Amino acid sequence: MYDLLSGLTVVEAAAFVAGPTGGLYMAQMGATVIRIDPIGGGPDYRRWPLAPGQNDSLYWEGLNKGKRSIQIDLSRPEGRELAVALAAAPGDDRGLFLSNFPVDGFLSHARLAAHRADIITARIMGWADGKPALDYTVNAAVGVPDMTGPVGDARPVNAVLPAWDLLGGAWAAFALVSALQRRRQTGQGAEIRVPLSDLAATSLSHLGFAAEALLMGDRGRLGNDLFGAFGRDFACADGARVYLVAITPKQWRGLVQALALADAVAAVEAATAADFAADEGARFTHRAALFPLFEAAMAARTLAELGPLLDAAGVTWGPYQTLGHAVRHDARLFTANPQFQAIAHPSGLTYPAAGPAATLAGEARGRVQPAPHLGADTDVVLAEHLGLDSGAIARLHDQGLVA
Repeated sequence: MYDLLSGLTVVEAAAFVAGPTGGLYMAQMGATVIRIDPIGGGPDYRRWPLAPGQNDSLYWEGLNKGKRSIQIDLSRPEGRELAVALAAAPGDDRGLFLSNFPVDGFLSHARLAAHRADIITARIMGWADGKPALDYTVNAAVGVPDMTGPVGDARPVNAVLPAWDLLGGAWAAFALVSALQRRRQTGQGAEIRVPLSDLAATSLSHLGFAAEALLMGDRGRLGNDLFGAFGRDFACADGARVYLVAITPKQWRGLVQALALADAVAAVEAATAADFAADEGARFTHRAALFPLFEAAMAARTLAELGPLLDAAGVTWGPYQTLGHAVRHDARLFTANPQFQAIAHPSGLTYPAAGPAATLAGEARGRVQPAPHLGADTDVVLAEHLGLDSGAIARLHDQGLVA
């Protein structure tokens, strides 16, 4: 953790990936993030993957590191009022609320703004019109699965990684701190809506995908070929597979040099009138003539032989490996990566946990904090953020409004 957002308090009422991810990012940059959890846990409290032989969610432990948890009975009006009071608590560095609850529900921006006019809410949504959606259904709607998969197979292929959810969390965190900057200058609050549908549509527009489809029609499937450049998976002599990419002229020249293919590539250039070093697109256009050359060169060497050659030539490449292999053996990614620290989690298990993805060069990296036990901070949050004394807190427990 870092201390860039130290002093800020964010109240989070969210489940699944996007909302909790936004809170996680802010917590790991130093903000105090208070989760409002329903008593007994929300819909993702037991979500897979589960700890081996247990009912504890590794997913929940990962997304809620460094946060506080207060359990409130949100099914009762009194509990809902308590949640509203917490989200709209006074203070210059409070009044920041992150949620994926319905737009017009009891935690609506209007309801919160009635208690605090300058509150800033960031709401993760499915569709912009309020219709529910998940990353996977939005991804299907924008056509990415139709572009993904092997050539000649018409079945849609959804990615395992929930990219729009992860981008949604990042956008929510970014928008919150941006709106806070304006509030400090003008005193004005903000209602921020981050629909996954808009994230997907705008991202594909930024990348030129939407314009391409509009002007030229849908892109056909390419398997593992990299669109518009030289890139594909290749097999080595020992059966290992690597992905090679050459986008810049330097990368291309290094790849050709490493595999001793200068003469063979020159022959293709002569036959096609292409300049592969200068023209990235030409490498894609003529990939059918180029790929066999690289397939033969790669298949003649083992991965152990190829690795040093590719590295010495500055080639951009990566081996295919399972995540299980990577977490046990890949020093750059996991086993010797300073982003990870072994910590004890609420499940009682100790395993490496990730800190923030960004590194502040020259600044000490703080300790990665585990996710809280459900409701572990209920009494502290009620006292510190709502100013309740021990008697008032005890009465809330007796009434079953908090746990």
